[in-house]
Amino acid sequence: MSLDNDRVDRTTIIEEPAVIRREEIRRGDGSSTGWWIATLVAVVAVMGLVFMYANRPGDAQLQAATEAGRAQAAMDNATAQAQTAAVAASQASADAAASMNRATEAAAVSASRAADRTAQAADQAASNVSAAVDDVAPEATPPN
Repeated sequence: MSLDNDRVDRTTIIEEPAVIRREEIRRGDGSSTGWWIATLVAVVAVMGLVFMYANRPGDAQLQAATEAGRAQAAMDNATAQAQTAAVAASQASADAAASMNRATEAAAVSASRAADRTAQAADQAASNVSAAVDDVAPEATPPN
């Protein structure tokens, strides 16, 4: 029993002197499905090539797309630089405010210490004046 669907007829012809000749005759079933599939694949390939070459952009379109890309890249770069500058400015402002706050606190502490020293000096001066007045007062008054 044959595995393929082709029917094979064999004919053996013997010719003298001692020559054996064999002929094989294959008769197919006449199906042309393979040819139809090959034709369909070829048509699809040709249509793909036509579509690819018909929709190819021209030089002007390529140049315009290149320029648009460059403009977009420049705009993105400028935006990134502006954002970086804004962050740096914000950080500098925060640093300046913190520095001003520290300077104000330091000035307040210094002024408080100076006021304390002035008050102590005034108390000391008042004590000295009071002691001096007490020492000078009994001698400066005339006896009655």
